[in-house]
Amino acid sequence: MEDLIVIKDLSYTYHSYRKENYVFDEFNISFTKGKVVGLLGPNGSGKSTLIKLMNGLLSPTKGEILIHGHKPGVETKAVVSYLPERTYLQAGKTVKQMLDYFEDFYQDFDKGRARQMLQNLGIDEKAPLKTLSKGTREKVQLILVMSRRALVYILDEPIAGVDPAARDYIIRTIIQNYNEEAVVLLATHLITDVESILDEVVFIKNGKVILQSSVDEVRETHHKSIDAYFREVFAC
Repeated sequence: MEDLIVIKDLSYTYHSYRKENYVFDEFNISFTKGKVVGLLGPNGSGKSTLIKLMNGLLSPTKGEILIHGHKPGVETKAVVSYLPERTYLQAGKTVKQMLDYFEDFYQDFDKGRARQMLQNLGIDEKAPLKTLSKGTREKVQLILVMSRRALVYILDEPIAGVDPAARDYIIRTIIQNYNEEAVVLLATHLITDVESILDEVVFIKNGKVILQSSVDEVRETHHKSIDAYFREVFAC
């Protein structure tokens, strides 16, 4: 199958207190289309840094990241739909204004699909975002991200901080609306909630891949759920 994301010999360092700190050193991984992949690891493992590197928010010290054959930049922003851990929606804008913004900015944005999902949830397009609850704002942002016909979806903690009912909706939205020719990379600590939709998992620890495997293989080999095996591997 075609690799949509290829990361070769990636190194990333930063300096603090006159010390060079390595987050990644000779890091290699690739992701193929048609899969929902869980990026899993404890705090400080490098997940968020990896996501920022793939989105061009940080630059590698060495090595390269190729998304659909391009380094992170203008070309990749056209095919990557990114949900950051923290909301970037402007509180003073209405839901409709954000729909219009996405339609103007992204050629692959399906405004009709976004409107249908908003209607299903009873979210008023005229409502200012600042009047919505945190959970509803999270839903609006996810709807915007998942209404793109992207090749790569990168979702950083999409269900953190929302109630269980909202989590169920978010998970259904992810699985029902992503392009089947795409790859979904989903970073989360709430493994039990997303395990049922994952095709593949990647365990990251201290900036290194310690496991990349299909969910079925993990279960068959270790006779455990992904959550149980994760707890075993990362036990203190």
